[in-house]
Amino acid sequence: MANTALRNFRLTLWVLVAVAGLSSTWLFLRPEPPAAQQVVTDSLGQGDYELVTHDGQAFDQSSLVGQPSLVFFGFTHCPDVCPTTMGDIAMWVEELGPLAEPLRVFMLTVDPERDTPEVLADYVGWIPGAQGVTGPPPEMRKALAAFRIYASRVELDEGGYTMDHSAYVMLFDSQGRYDQIFSYQQDDEEVIARLRTLLEAET
Repeated sequence: MANTALRNFRLTLWVLVAVAGLSSTWLFLRPEPPAAQQVVTDSLGQGDYELVTHDGQAFDQSSLVGQPSLVFFGFTHCPDVCPTTMGDIAMWVEELGPLAEPLRVFMLTVDPERDTPEVLADYVGWIPGAQGVTGPPPEMRKALAAFRIYASRVELDEGGYTMDHSAYVMLFDSQGRYDQIFSYQQDDEEVIARLRTLLEAET
């Protein structure tokens, strides 16, 4: 009887972990009528937000037009997910070689209070074509809504705070249209193959 109760308890914990892991991509995976899905993807990234890149350039919905882009939301105090994702992106770019030259990388911060342009420049500057993006909190909230990103401040027991946020990377084509998402730590070979398909189609 005790063993059964323990197995049920463990099963419940694993279910909760699985639900938490899927929460960041729920908006993309939930069942919707085809027309509703088309509206969501066609409007992704569209909005009236006005942000700035770490080198002082304006960033708004028009910034996604002209070249294909990878868009990732994160923050520089992130202990694991964000540096891992940035490392993955760097590896994708390296593996693609010259084909990746037109590919831009934007990391939009979910922590504008701490992530100034100078801080972001140090954080993303080592990746070719990468730009850190920040702005006033009200504008960042507009961007979160435009990209359908979840982000929430979490207070820490020892003081300070961290951020809970969606952890996928979004791919946009040169017309600024959403193409697909790459999940956290998705198989690298699969991601590179999909990026190659889009980049070759754009040339």
